[in-house]
Order: sequence, then C-alpha cells, then structure tokens
Amino acid sequence: MARAAGAGAYRKAQEAGQAALRTAVLDAASGLLGSEGAAALSMRRVAGSVGASTKVLYTMFGSKEGLVEALCEEGFARFEGALRAAVRSADPRTRLVELGHAYRDYALSEPHYYQVMFGARAVSGRRTDPGTHRSHITFDFPVRAVRAAMEAGVLKPGDPQQVAETLWAALHGLVSLELAGHLDPDNGARRLEAMLSALSGDLLA
Repeated sequence: MARAAGAGAYRKAQEAGQAALRTAVLDAASGLLGSEGAAALSMRRVAGSVGASTKVLYTMFGSKEGLVEALCEEGFARFEGALRAAVRSADPRTRLVELGHAYRDYALSEPHYYQVMFGARAVSGRRTDPGTHRSHITFDFPVRAVRAAMEAGVLKPGDPQQVAETLWAALHGLVSLELAGHLDPDNGARRLEAMLSALSGDLLA
C-alpha cells in the first residue's frame, strides 16, 4: 500500500514537471532514511518506493553520493527559507531568539532532512562535503544577527563568527538530543530560551 501511494505521488509529480519530480524523489528518500536508517538508502530502494526505475534516479543524481548531496542541498534550502521567514523583529536580541526557535522548529518539522544535512558522511558511507555553499548561507543568518546585536550594544564587542559558532553549536546539540528522545519535547521551547539566555549572559553588554 505504501509503495502504491508513493507511485501515485510519483506520477503526479511527473505531470507537474521536473522540479516537482525531483522533490518527490527526495522526499521519498528522506522518508526511507528516517524510517529504516542509512542502510536502507539505496538507489534501488528509493526508486521502488516511488514506483520509478533506477535509471531515472541515476539520470537525476548520478550516484548514491549524488543523491545524498541533493538531499543535503534540499534540506539546507528549506532550512534557509525557514530562517528567512523567522527574522521579523527589528530588535537584535529578539532576532537571536527568533532564529533559535526557527532552528528548532525546522529540525522538528523536517527531522529526516535534518539528519542527512548534519550527518551526510554517516549516510553516504564516505567523506563528502555536500550542501557546503547552502550551509554557509544558512550560517550567515546567526552571524549577521550576532553582528547586529554587537553593533547595537546588546552584546559585548567581539568576533561575530566565533560567538555565532558557539551559540549555533550549543543549539544543535540541544535540538539533536531532543530529536533523539533524550529530552522532553513539551519543555523544548522554554529550554531553548533558557539555554540562549544562559549562553549569552556573559556576552551581554
């Protein structure tokens, strides 16, 4: 039944065009990864899950490594959109909190993409550097937010890149623990704000 549904989605995507077709395949691959783990992510399994031939996938992505890179790129593109939509406040301190919540919200809404975005080597089984350009674009958001907070006198002067890396790394760890089931998700939003407050305490001007 699952395969039949996937095949139907594939046919609809074919009718919608190449971009929709690519998205349907990537969504199927990310779902397979999330439900069965990295070992299940083969070209044959992905093709079968959407009712396509492996030839279609090899034409699109070239190889399994190409598929993983495409998954990363798609994940970071969606992540970028989520971050961009979240930055609404003109207040630098509020903007940092907004970005923190946007990070967590994206990870919870797209956990399979999040997994491959930050664990591509484990998924592909080889050293790769997927999504590099797009991942750097998404990291620009916290760097700019930290820089703006420093310029506004909200945070102490310093290296925006280094401070953003520290905040982003702590946030990644917190969200990853929640996704793994080690932290109660009901307190996730409050926990995130408490972490940001604690980390930025020494940085406040």
